[in-house]
Amino acid sequence: MALQQTIDDTVRGLGYELVELERSAGGLLRVTIDWPWAPGEPTERLVTVDDCERVTRQLQYALEVDGADYRRLEVSSPGIDRPLRDARDFERFEGQEVDLVLKAPIGAAGVGQVAANRKKFRGTLQRGKGGGWRIVWRDAPVAKPGQRVSAKRAAAVPEQALDFQLDELQSARLAPVVDFKGRRPHMETGNEQAE
Repeated sequence: MALQQTIDDTVRGLGYELVELERSAGGLLRVTIDWPWAPGEPTERLVTVDDCERVTRQLQYALEVDGADYRRLEVSSPGIDRPLRDARDFERFEGQEVDLVLKAPIGAAGVGQVAANRKKFRGTLQRGKGGGWRIVWRDAPVAKPGQRVSAKRAAAVPEQALDFQLDELQSARLAPVVDFKGRRPHMETGNEQAE
């Protein structure tokens, strides 16, 4: 716990927020940082390689003073599949496409039917009723390789929704949406790393 506090204090002292801290076998210490966000802020700031280098240098000093046991330090941005951990993250990324995994399977809640044993969902994050959250999706037809799905067939799939509370989630992440045609996705995030 002292290690996490040292890292969190150092990262915050440099003006960033700690998103994730992971210790791996072999002595790897992986730190994920992001710019702090407050409700009402219009633009997203991206974490750059220079930001990761700055935090890496400062953490090396802080961890040496603290006597932390590690072999390698890796500082990176959250990337395009950023984890969503608390209510602020959900508020920040409302309207984005997300991947959710529930702790326990939940049945239908809205138009259409959800398999009773389904736990994984990908869809748009929205505010739900009663202070909760909602994910809205369409189970589009799966095309075989090389096959095209007609717009009529895709549009005929009903929209479904599932309301949930944060304590019902096992994990949540932004869905990695990559567009290779040169168009900018709704939100971009980097995945730079410095070692």
